[in-house]
Amino acid sequence: MAESNRRDFLKAGGVAALAAAAPAVHAAGDDKIKVGLIGCGGRGSGAIRQSLASDPSVVVHALGDVFEPKVTYLEADIKKQFKERVDVVDRTFSGLDAYKKVIDSGVNLVLLATPPGFRPMHLEYAINAGKHVFCEKPVAVDAPGIRKCLELVEVAKKKNLAIVAGTQRRHQRPYLEVAKRIQDGVIGEIVGGRCSWNGNGIWFNKRKAGESDIEYQLRNWYHFLWVCGDHIVEQHVHNIDVINWFTGGHPLKAVGMGGRIGGSAARPDGDPNEVGHIFDHFAVEFEYANGVKIASYCRHYPGPEDVSEMVVGTKGTIRTSGGDNVVINGKRVELGGGKDPYVQEHIDLVASIKAGGKLINELQNVTESTMSAIMGRMACYYSVKPTLTWEQALASQEDTMPKSLDLKAEHKIGPVPQPGKSKFV
Repeated sequence: MAESNRRDFLKAGGVAALAAAAPAVHAAGDDKIKVGLIGCGGRGSGAIRQSLASDPSVVVHALGDVFEPKVTYLEADIKKQFKERVDVVDRTFSGLDAYKKVIDSGVNLVLLATPPGFRPMHLEYAINAGKHVFCEKPVAVDAPGIRKCLELVEVAKKKNLAIVAGTQRRHQRPYLEVAKRIQDGVIGEIVGGRCSWNGNGIWFNKRKAGESDIEYQLRNWYHFLWVCGDHIVEQHVHNIDVINWFTGGHPLKAVGMGGRIGGSAARPDGDPNEVGHIFDHFAVEFEYANGVKIASYCRHYPGPEDVSEMVVGTKGTIRTSGGDNVVINGKRVELGGGKDPYVQEHIDLVASIKAGGKLINELQNVTESTMSAIMGRMACYYSVKPTLTWEQALASQEDTMPKSLDLKAEHKIGPVPQPGKSKFV
């Protein structure tokens, strides 16, 4: 990638931070931003609080989730802290169509925090309805979903809608400062690097008596490909996004290996329909423009934890690891923590909406980062020789969404992919 293009890309990563300094003028002439939350689980409950903390003009207007008890619990819980700013009377919804009811309820801003398998359809409905959006990462779990999101990038631009993604590192002061230093040539031209999210596992819920396949898979959404995308997509996308940001583009090729060891609480052995069918470890080599190679690792079983990114340049190295843990050429550098990035991303979103003009739109970046992670997963799942290219991965016809989305439907899944045997579609 040309140096001028790389600079533009790095600057784009910091546009959100600049939006916070924009004059607070509400384009619609209303002093309240009515927020609707879709997905009232752990991430949604965090996102709604962070949105409320971002600006006093934010009010909760509607809540929706597949499961009604989650809506009821969250409404009561957020009222403990934000009572005067929560008014959802006759605007709490449950079921698989709850997202439409929230979006159609008169909200200005929609927070999308359901499992990522639903993100493309929720984004499509929200953007077509002309709503500003905060969408959690990733934005899809397969190539058809990615292609839909890429179409929506242009629709959102034409409608001038503000869209911020849950890639909070792009709103975090140390990361923004590192991006600037890379842009300024502190480590020279990037020639390689690595990134990782190596953790010890996640939750798993046993099936309840009488629970349908769809209900069970939604309650265990992290363990099923069609809802989660596997942990390289759902979680490691954060680190891959940082590498895309720092290098100035998405990978062009990928080759990898991975598998499912099983035998742990997070990945129990047994019938995939009961225990899930995602991997517990991935190792991918991504190739970027100019032959730059990035090693990518993620893991969900006991061992040393490591959530970090590193880029190697012709003049030195930079390592980032969340918070203010930045190491440049072997020396830790204090870059100032700034505000909680989970709140800052909402501050930047609301500020952009109020400022008007050309609004912040992060959908392209998060879609490319999501596709990068999906390509890495495909390179590990399937037999593709010699390496999987971006064009091949993006053109994949593998559609993971169930044919029926009835909550009581039966939905049997395939076996755990077998590297070297399972065929790319």
